[in-house]
Amino acid sequence: MTSNTIIASDFKFPNQKGVYKGKVREVYNINNEQLVMIATDRLSAFDVVMPKGIPYKGQILNQIATSMMKATEDIVPNWLTATPDPNVAIGHLCEPFKVEMVIRGYMSGHAAREYKAGKRLLCGVELPEGMKENDKFSEPIITPATKAEMGDHDEDISREDILKRGIVSEDDYLVLEDYTRKLFQRGTEIAASRGLILVDTKYEFGKTKEGKIVLIDEIHTPDSSRYFYTDGYQERQENNEPQKQLSKEFVRQWLISNNFQGLEGQTVPEMSDEYIHTVSERYIELYENIMGEKFVKADVSNIQSRIEANVMSYLKSIA
Repeated sequence: MTSNTIIASDFKFPNQKGVYKGKVREVYNINNEQLVMIATDRLSAFDVVMPKGIPYKGQILNQIATSMMKATEDIVPNWLTATPDPNVAIGHLCEPFKVEMVIRGYMSGHAAREYKAGKRLLCGVELPEGMKENDKFSEPIITPATKAEMGDHDEDISREDILKRGIVSEDDYLVLEDYTRKLFQRGTEIAASRGLILVDTKYEFGKTKEGKIVLIDEIHTPDSSRYFYTDGYQERQENNEPQKQLSKEFVRQWLISNNFQGLEGQTVPEMSDEYIHTVSERYIELYENIMGEKFVKADVSNIQSRIEANVMSYLKSIA
């Protein structure tokens, strides 16, 4: 593994009780009280983790997510307490809900693919006839997904099935829906202020030990969200042209063009160093557009040592 990316970690922090490794993030349990979340440079698409890391991707995702949490904490509580390193977020230990709250303002991505296949019911939500790809819905729709383990696929699920199967209680689910709509509205406003359209996104929630529902994981990043440029959106729709996107959809499209969609028997195409560099540059462009500020590259001469030193220093300071 090259030292300028982090694709795996094996830290031993004081009072560490366990580690959970997701598709992109690695989460360390400290004393059953706090979680140290490391945003790696792994790239996941079609629920498959690509073999090589993308320089600065973890920093980009972590800094967008933590900044967006601070920009929404007045309307929805979140788990975050500290960001001691560009790739690290620390917060309250939570029990995650086993659903992702996906909300869509436009007929794009997965919804558009399902619609083109003739489906008019998505996660229990009826889709109107006569829509074309990237059209705006009359109001945002919530299309939840079950949360998959690494290597498995997230699956669409309806509100009715979530309640029937007891995945989330009705009282809690109403809170999740309310928070999801509030976050999407705020995210839409932030995006609009930067000349962007927040097309769709997903939110994850958990419960603290005290039973409080809070926002966890990432929010409004190019991995969890799709953005369009506002300028020219209407014109492109009228001319049946593809929208200019700010999301990792460009990676998915590259994989599709190389005959990979995460299906059985398919092999991940080789990603050259040159291609990986272009992906990294695109993520930096995404950061600068979404955040409305210049991206400052962290020192990546030895990311593992840097992260370890910063986290240890923080944990000592609160001991």
